[in-house]
Amino acid sequence: MTSSASPNVPAPTSSDASRTPIAIYDTTLRDGSQGEGVSFSLQDKLNIAERLAEIGIDFVEGGYPLSNEKDVAFFQQARNLDLGNTQLCAFGMTRRRRMKAEDDPGMQALVAAETPCCTMVGKTWDYHATEVLGATLDENLAMIGESVEYLARHRQVLYDAEHFFDGYKANPAYAIETLRAAAAAGAQWLVMCDTNGGTLPEEITAISAAAREGLADFNVEFGIHCHNDCELAVANSLAAVDAGALQVQGTINGIGERCGNVDLIAVIANLGLKKKNYEVLGDRPLTSLTELSRFVYETANLQWRGGQPFVGQSAFAHKGGMHVHAINKAAKTYEHIDPVLVGNERRILVSELSGRSNIEAIAGKHNLGDDKELMNQILAEVVRLENQGFQFESATASFDLLIKRVSGKFEPHFETIKYRVVAGNRDVTHDGSFAEAIIKLKVGDTLWFDAAEGHGPVNALDAGLRKALTGAYPQLSEISLIDYKVRVVDSAAGTAASIRVNIESTDGKETWGTIGVSDNIIEASWQALVDSVEYKLHQE
Repeated sequence: MTSSASPNVPAPTSSDASRTPIAIYDTTLRDGSQGEGVSFSLQDKLNIAERLAEIGIDFVEGGYPLSNEKDVAFFQQARNLDLGNTQLCAFGMTRRRRMKAEDDPGMQALVAAETPCCTMVGKTWDYHATEVLGATLDENLAMIGESVEYLARHRQVLYDAEHFFDGYKANPAYAIETLRAAAAAGAQWLVMCDTNGGTLPEEITAISAAAREGLADFNVEFGIHCHNDCELAVANSLAAVDAGALQVQGTINGIGERCGNVDLIAVIANLGLKKKNYEVLGDRPLTSLTELSRFVYETANLQWRGGQPFVGQSAFAHKGGMHVHAINKAAKTYEHIDPVLVGNERRILVSELSGRSNIEAIAGKHNLGDDKELMNQILAEVVRLENQGFQFESATASFDLLIKRVSGKFEPHFETIKYRVVAGNRDVTHDGSFAEAIIKLKVGDTLWFDAAEGHGPVNALDAGLRKALTGAYPQLSEISLIDYKVRVVDSAAGTAASIRVNIESTDGKETWGTIGVSDNIIEASWQALVDSVEYKLHQE
C-alpha cells in the first residue's frame, strides 16, 4: 500500500528556486528539557515556542502530553498563540503491546492535544524491540503500523525511527521494514534517529541513501535526528541533508540528554550561510540567532557557552596580537563569516599575550591618535597587572579606565577616605546574620559619610557606596549589580592567596564589567565596585 498523502515540506520563498528548503524541527521543549539541570516552567515553554515561531522554525515539538500535566496545559494554552506558519507537534510513542491503538492512553493523549502534527517514536533496532519491549519482530511492526494508521486519521504524522542507524547496522532488512510499516500506514515524514549519537558521518551518508532506496516506492520524505555523544551531531545532520534528508530535528544550543542533541543554531547557520544549495527559515536573515541562543540559555537558567560556534561570546573574539593586527587590515583572515550575519559581534581582547594592535583596536574611541609610545605604556601596564592576577577580557570597563589613567585623561569623581565592613551573626540559634558597611568619601571639598546594610559584606559595600554618592551624583541610583564572581588566583598560597573579583553592573541601558584583585576579598570587591561607579560617571 503506497501512501498518497503529500509531505508538508515548506515551499521555497526565495527568488532562487534551485535552492532546496530544509525544514527545521525544534524539540527544545521536550528532548532539550531532558538535559541535566534543564527545567522549563509552563510560561517558559510558551515563551520559547513564540520566539521559535518568530524566527521561522518550521516545526516546534511542545512535549509529551501523556507524561505530565504541564505538557497537557501547554498544548491547551498554545492554542491561543499566534505561531504563524510554524506547526506545533505533540510527541508520543507507539501503542502498547496487546492493546488497540484507539484504546491506548498515549494515542488518545496525542489526539487530545489538537496539534496539526503528531510525532511518534517507534523501535527500529531488532535488539531493542525484543530485549526492551519484549515484543516479537512482527509484533513491533504491527505496533508501528497500527499506531501510525490511527494517528494519520486525525493528524499529519512524523515517524521518528529510534536507533535507526544502530538498527540498520544490526539488521538492515528489518530496519527498512519498520520504515515501510510507518510509510504504508500514512506517515508523511520518516525521521532517522542516531539515538546513541555514535554513528560516523560516512555511515550516516551510506545508510541514509539505503533508506531512501528502500522506500523509493513511497511518497514520503526523510528527516534526521542526531545526538552528540561523539561531537558529530552537526556533521552527521549535514551529511544526512546532503544524502537527501529534508528535515533536521534538534534543540537550540544542543541542550538535551547525556551530551545533548544537535545544536540547531549551528545547523541553521551552516545550511543558511555555508551550503549555498539549501535554504532555511523561509530564507529569512539569520541575524536573530545570537539573541535566540542567549534567550534560551537565560530561560533555562544555563550559562552561555563562550566558545559556541557562530553565537558564542568568544566566537569572534581575538586575543593574539598577530591575529588582531591581521583583523584590523582584513577581518576575513581570522573570521569565517561576518559576525553581523548571525547577530553576533567582534571582540578584541587584551592580556599579556596582546600586541599593540589589540590596544589600538580597543583604544580607538579615546581619540589617542597614532601615539605608539602611549600604546606601549598601556600594554606594559596590562602585562604588569595581569602578572598580579588581573584579567581584562570580561572587565572592559576597568580596561577603559586603565586607558584613561595611563593617558592622563582620568579624573576621579570621588576619593575614598575610609570604609569599614562589619559582618557576623548576632544569634546563631535564630539566623541572626548581618552585614553593615560604613563609607566615608570626598567629592571635591565635600565629605560624604553614610552607612548601609546588605545581605552580605559586598552587598552592603555596594549599597553604602552608591548611597554615599547619590547626593552628589543622583544618576547612580540607576545602577544595580547583576553578577559577582570570585576566583582564587594562586591557590598554592592557601588562605593567603590573591583573590580576583569580577562584577557585572547595569543601568538598564548598558551592562559593563569591572575587576579587582587583592589578597583581601573585601578590598578586591571594593576595587571592582569603585571602577563600576567611576565608569558610569565617566560615560556620562
